[in-house]
Amino acid sequence: MKIENKVLIEDLVNRTKENINQAETFLQKSKETLNWKENSDKWSVLECFEHLNRYGDFYIPEITNRIQAAPTNTSSTLFKSGLLGNYFAESMLPKEKLNKMKTFKSMNPAGSQLDKSVIEKFIRQQKQMLDLLAQSRKINLAKTKTAISISKWIKLKLGDTFRVVIYHNYRHLVQATNVLKAMGN
Repeated sequence: MKIENKVLIEDLVNRTKENINQAETFLQKSKETLNWKENSDKWSVLECFEHLNRYGDFYIPEITNRIQAAPTNTSSTLFKSGLLGNYFAESMLPKEKLNKMKTFKSMNPAGSQLDKSVIEKFIRQQKQMLDLLAQSRKINLAKTKTAISISKWIKLKLGDTFRVVIYHNYRHLVQATNVLKAMGN
């Protein structure tokens, strides 16, 4: 995938703002509704948010550190996605029927005792993501690399990392919406 840097960043900013707006709608639901599960194999709305927060706890400091260490005013006008980065990003986008993915045990929130503060934390993390996207306009999204949560040996281009994280957030917001639909809410 080839895309202008500013177009990519604007798309990711818009997606993040949509994610924030969607998250805010969940704050109006009761704690009981947000903790409801269709069955023990599925996550509740709050478990979806807790899962995202755990990834945010990894990626926000990682992205922050990489942006701070990157030389400024070196951004190119075009971002070319890496093969692996593009694969990971595209695989995060939900399909018509949400494709199931296995999650790592450390990122699995099943059985956690949760309340609305989980959604509030997610919203705070998304606001941090907006700040990081703004800062990234001054650096090279292809030359700046980040570690990923599943392996310290694999590095992705920063532009791809942003895509993976933001698409992953959207994926689980779709999942959370589907939980409410299954509940008839």
